Parts: sequence; C-alpha cells; structure tokens
Amino acid sequence: MLKPLLYTALILVTLGSTAQTSLEIQLDSIQDEAQATKFLDTYKSNKGKVFVFNKEKHKSQLAKELFDMGKGSNKVIATDIERTHYKIIDKYEILYYRVSYVYLDGNKKTQSEIKDIQSKVITKYNQGYRFKDLAKMYSMDKNATRGGDMGWFTHGEMDGEFENAVLNSAKGVNDIFVVDIPEKNLYYVVLKTHETKRIEEIKVLQVTEKI
Repeated sequence: MLKPLLYTALILVTLGSTAQTSLEIQLDSIQDEAQATKFLDTYKSNKGKVFVFNKEKHKSQLAKELFDMGKGSNKVIATDIERTHYKIIDKYEILYYRVSYVYLDGNKKTQSEIKDIQSKVITKYNQGYRFKDLAKMYSMDKNATRGGDMGWFTHGEMDGEFENAVLNSAKGVNDIFVVDIPEKNLYYVVLKTHETKRIEEIKVLQVTEKI
C-alpha cells in the first residue's frame, strides 16, 4: 500500500503531466496568426505574445534554432519554475532594402546651405571619401553615429515620400543621389549600399507557463 505522501506526490505529477499535454495539444492545433491571437485572448493566464524573427536582424542561438524548424513546429525551453513554448505559425520571405543617408534639416538650414552641403557630400564621395565619414560629418540626426546606415528595411517602415523615392529609384549599388521633401523640410543625400533582396522571416507564438 502506498504511503499517503508518496500517493499525493504521484497525483500531483499526473495532474501536471495532463495539464502540460493539454497545452501542447492546444498549441498543435494553432495554424495561423488569427488562431494564435484567439488563443492568447482565451488563455490570458499564460504569458504569451506573437513576434517576428528576421534572419538578418536576429542572430541569437534561439533565432537560429527556430529558423531551422518548419512551419507548425514547436520548441520548448524549460527552467525549474516555468516552461516556454515557441510555436512557428508562419514562414515567409519579404523584400528588403538598404541605404545610407546624410540628413539635412530644412528648419535649421537655408535652401542655399542645404544645396551647398549636398553638393559637397556628392563631390567628396566621388573623390573617394567614405560615405559613413561624410554622414558623421554632415548629417543632422542620431543616425550619423552609425555612418548614416539605415539597416535593412521593408515597405511601410519609413517616411512615405522618402521610402517612395528610394524604393522606386533605378539606382544601383554605390550610386549616390538626392532626395528632397520640401513640404516637410526634409533633405537627404542617399547612397544605395546593398542590392534589394528577399529575407526570410518567421512569425512565432511564445507562451510561458508555470511548472
């Protein structure tokens, strides 16, 4: 005959296993973001969220492991107190662009000063100056500290007029050009630094439960 304490422990272990299996079954049934959102609304007691990993921007070990998994797969990371599930609910590729820029503020510079600086930047670049050094020298926003590099961006992430000018440009890599948006007092010298390319992304449902 089982002693009372041992019997109680076995019951708790069994209940814990059943609860875990139940959650895993629910996660296995989720096929898209709409179902994931409904799950999060229904089970608010479980800490959960949906987020996106970008293969160029996210280089952690977890990201690498998730990118190696197929859509619908589930990865579990457990500690002594909680278990976190990562469910891949979508995998796709999106066109991304990359440029660097020198920004000039029309509220602080006259039109004459802006045209003069734009001309200097283009001339010096064509003479062999590194664009990132020119951005640090002339650009008037915080991105100057990064040498004007915007990193990878996709449609809808930038100011509309600037984005349209860059995305619709027929310029090739290392071509330099001017983008003026006078109605907003925004003025740029832009360098196309990379070819447009498709970058893989994964949409992940993360759910954490207490053990």
